[in-house]
Amino acid sequence: MESYKKLLLANKAWVKEKLDVRSDYFERMAQEQTPEFLWIGCSDSRVPAGDITGTQPGEMFVHRNIANLVVHTDFNMLSVLQYAVDTLKVKHIIVCGHYGCGGIKNAVTHKNFGLLNKWLRHIKDIYRFHATDLERIPNSEERINRLVELNVIEQVYNLAETSIVQNAWQTECRPLLHGWVYDLKTGYLKDMLMLTPDSKIEDIYRFDFENVKAVKPAFLQYNGNSNE
Repeated sequence: MESYKKLLLANKAWVKEKLDVRSDYFERMAQEQTPEFLWIGCSDSRVPAGDITGTQPGEMFVHRNIANLVVHTDFNMLSVLQYAVDTLKVKHIIVCGHYGCGGIKNAVTHKNFGLLNKWLRHIKDIYRFHATDLERIPNSEERINRLVELNVIEQVYNLAETSIVQNAWQTECRPLLHGWVYDLKTGYLKDMLMLTPDSKIEDIYRFDFENVKAVKPAFLQYNGNSNE
C-alpha cells in the first residue's frame, strides 16, 4: 500500500474513534475555535505541538517555520500573531524550539543553501551576538543546544517588540509570552523564560499607544514581574 493511502485510512480510524466517544464531536468542533494558546514552533516533523503538550483540537492555534523564528518582516507569522491576539484573544504565546534543530545546525556552517540563506541569517546573527560565550563551549553538540536556547529567548523578545503584543499588553494585560525547548531524546519540555505585560524591553522597541485604557482580565493576577 502506498504511504499516502495509509494516512487516509488512519484518518477514517481517527474519525471513528472520536465519534465513538461523542457522536457530535465534529459538529461541535466546526462551530468555532477558542484556543487559549498560540504555539510558534519549528517545522520539524518530530515536534508535534498537540502531542507533546497533550492538547486537543481547538485548544492551540499553531504556526510553524524553520527554527521557530519570529521575524519582524515575516507577514505570514505576523498575520497569525495578529489573528491570535486580536481576534482569538489568546492568553499565552509559546515559542518552542528543540534540541538537535536542523535549522540551527545548518546556520552555523558555511554551506550555501540558496534562498534558505536569507532565513538562516537570523540565526547567524544570534550566534554573532553570543559568539564569545558560545565558543567557550568545547563540545559541538552542547554548543548547538545552547544556541537553540538562545534562539528561543531571542524570539520571545522579538514577540514582545511587536506592536501587536504591546497593544494587547497595554489594553488587556495579556498575553503571557513563554520560551520553551523540547528535548527529542527525553520528550520533556524545558521552560526557559516568561515575559509578562509588565516586563521591560529595550526602549527603542517600545510603542506609544494613544487613547487606550488598560483593562486587567480576571485570569491575570500579577505580583511583581510575573505570575498568573
